[in-house]
Amino acid sequence: MQTYVALLRGINVSGQKKILMPDLKATFENIGLKRVVTYIQSGNIVFESTSSNIKELETSVHRAILRDFGFDVPILVMAANDIVSILESNPFAEEKEKKGLYFVLLKETPNKERVSKFNNLKFEDEEYYIISTCVYLNCKAGYGKAKLNNNLIERKLKVEATTRNWKTMQKLLELAEQIKD
Repeated sequence: MQTYVALLRGINVSGQKKILMPDLKATFENIGLKRVVTYIQSGNIVFESTSSNIKELETSVHRAILRDFGFDVPILVMAANDIVSILESNPFAEEKEKKGLYFVLLKETPNKERVSKFNNLKFEDEEYYIISTCVYLNCKAGYGKAKLNNNLIERKLKVEATTRNWKTMQKLLELAEQIKD
């Protein structure tokens, strides 16, 4: 069994695409996923599977959510080890104030030309660093006020993405470690 994290984008936001976490857990279990744990209402799920094919897992989860809830929700599945790597590679890890740290998780590696153009952009009170699977954000005035957000990153890099804060990433890693035991 391998441990994975599924990140759903755009559920339970402003009353839109409402999915109760016990129902979401049941959907995951009904497609054969094991040791399913949800975290907060924004679509963070840790689970185990015998499959090693992330694209197949994303497709299975996407179809199950569409079938059970009627929502076409973007899904990003990553191995728990990938969360470890992303956190260990965080160029802003030394920041004292962790509230401004965000991780824009990319569904696929962005085109090098787009990344090069993107790296020329400057944002007041915002720092960023791009790797193949993540755009690290340090939003000194808070993410709510940030110009550099998930929608802008998706539009500029032409890659599907979803954003999580430092606290959520830490909790997902903790949950992944717990279900392994």
